[in-house]
Amino acid sequence: MFSFFFLAMTHLDKIIVFGKQIRVTPSKHQVVQMPKEGQPDAGLTKDFTSSPLHRFKKPGSKNYQNIYPPTATLHLSNIPPNITEEEIRDAFTSKTGGSVVAFKFFPKDPKMALIQMKSLEEAVTALIKMHNHQLSESNHLRVSFSKSTI
Repeated sequence: MFSFFFLAMTHLDKIIVFGKQIRVTPSKHQVVQMPKEGQPDAGLTKDFTSSPLHRFKKPGSKNYQNIYPPTATLHLSNIPPNITEEEIRDAFTSKTGGSVVAFKFFPKDPKMALIQMKSLEEAVTALIKMHNHQLSESNHLRVSFSKSTI
């Protein structure tokens, strides 16, 4: 798990998120104390341990091997067969406020695609806003940074 945290710190430190540069550094605290049941916490602490959005729980898994630094090109997966390129482009434009520069379905697997945003900052915002976006009754979009380009 240490290498995942090291990758996260390395890849995400100093990137621009919602117009501001973030800093990612190790905490001096070894444990996060969760609020006791029924006590107010002002919404500042949340446990994501069992969240379905956490794709990197299992070291060595296929997802874990596909962690790449932020780029303007995003890898999309879990696309249902009835969704068109235009629908995906429209969703990314309307929900993120960004500009789609290029799009390409994988020729051998139309459940996956690459989408290129105008800038790295737009791609970071798109990943945050579009990961787990519901495309159909049973399909939620999976979004990650890509090592490939279009």
